[in-house]
Amino acid sequence: MQDLIANIANIGFPIVLCIYLLTRFESKIDKLSDSIDKLSEKILQMKNN
Repeated sequence: MQDLIANIANIGFPIVLCIYLLTRFESKIDKLSDSIDKLSEKILQMKNN
């Protein structure tokens, strides 16, 4: 029983941490991607004028 609890503590925490970090990074990457798209559009507009 103690081995099971130790395995959950050793394996469960890294899994939860990875899921948390991936969801945080995903939202930040989406925002950065949107900003890059907007910047590219602005550059093209400036180039065409």
